[in-house]
Amino acid sequence: MTTTLSPASTDRRFDLLGLGTFVIVGLPDGMLGTAWPAMRHSFGVPVGDLGLILLVNTIGSVVVAAFVGRLIQRLGVSVLLAVAGSCAALGGIAYVAAPGLWLILAIGPLLGAAAGMMDGGLNTAIALTGRRRLLNLLHGFYGIGSALGPLIVTAAILAGSWRPAYLLLVALDLTVAVLWALHHRRIPATEAVRAPTGDGAGQSTDLTATWSRRRVVSVLTLGLIVFFLYTGLEVSAGQWETSYLRGHLDLSASSAGLAAFGYWGALTAVRIGLALPARPVSLRHVIGWGMAASVAAAALIWWQPSTAAVVAGFVILGAALAGVFPALIATTPQRIGEQRARHAIAWQVGAAAAGGSGISALIGLLIDTTSLAIVGPAILTLALLLVLANAALARLAPISAPDRRRH
Repeated sequence: MTTTLSPASTDRRFDLLGLGTFVIVGLPDGMLGTAWPAMRHSFGVPVGDLGLILLVNTIGSVVVAAFVGRLIQRLGVSVLLAVAGSCAALGGIAYVAAPGLWLILAIGPLLGAAAGMMDGGLNTAIALTGRRRLLNLLHGFYGIGSALGPLIVTAAILAGSWRPAYLLLVALDLTVAVLWALHHRRIPATEAVRAPTGDGAGQSTDLTATWSRRRVVSVLTLGLIVFFLYTGLEVSAGQWETSYLRGHLDLSASSAGLAAFGYWGALTAVRIGLALPARPVSLRHVIGWGMAASVAAAALIWWQPSTAAVVAGFVILGAALAGVFPALIATTPQRIGEQRARHAIAWQVGAAAAGGSGISALIGLLIDTTSLAIVGPAILTLALLLVLANAALARLAPISAPDRRRH
């Protein structure tokens, strides 16, 4: 098997900057849910308004997802990510200075666009090189950021306010922007998303070339639904865990913050662990067993036999979901062919952003109309829907090539 490598796959500086950038992508996801109980008291708003923040953030992510491929072609990955870091820093400044929720909501689309450029740009540039190990590390470093987020916010709250945590985030976003701006090695689009050639890629492309247009649309749509549900589950669990533990189970701020760290920490540890073996675990097994274990963990959270069991359920859920998202990204070229995947991956990231915010917002509305007790059954319902959607996708578009891509 011969492999055509892109500059994105051979430039170690690119790899290190990409991993560092995904730490920054993960930080706000881990910070917001932990900061929200204190933040909402600062603004005098109900607990369910967290969903509004997530919802408006998605507007920018979804819009950008449609153009990530073209932006890479026009600007190059480095310039795109420098712009994204600058936008994220501006949004962070608004959080630090916000006198009320209105400014947080107003800046949301810009923050969503920044996250969409970072997430979609790096996933597209790396996934199509077939480097599964780097892809797992990329999302593992996202987990590092999301696991550190609750600790940073908890420390800031114990010191007196949640705002300094976002001031630190501004500094990190600006650092990322400068480092990408200094990364002068521009990556032409035709090389930035060039995939390996050989058995895996060629077989996938040949098979999908015979599909009818209706089948192609059905597979792409089902794939977007799977990403929508997956991130809805992952983000909803991470964002609402702290409010659930504090408001429903009466844990202290410090204990709930440590519990949130456990969820994101498990997600991180397993993702990094999956990147270590010389022979990677089968993508089918990562997806199948991960989704099955997530149903069991969600059932434990709903059952709620004890506070410790609920905390353990969130940790198990994080570990179970850890490998699913990068594995779904890695299977996309094998399911639908390399050409379609160049654009589909960015759309999948957009669908994931929509699911993370839209479903979290829906749960927020349910909390406002019922109580925080709805979090358990909502998480279990999402886990079951995800299993069903993935089963439908696997039936219509099975992974056509063996897991032999470069890692």
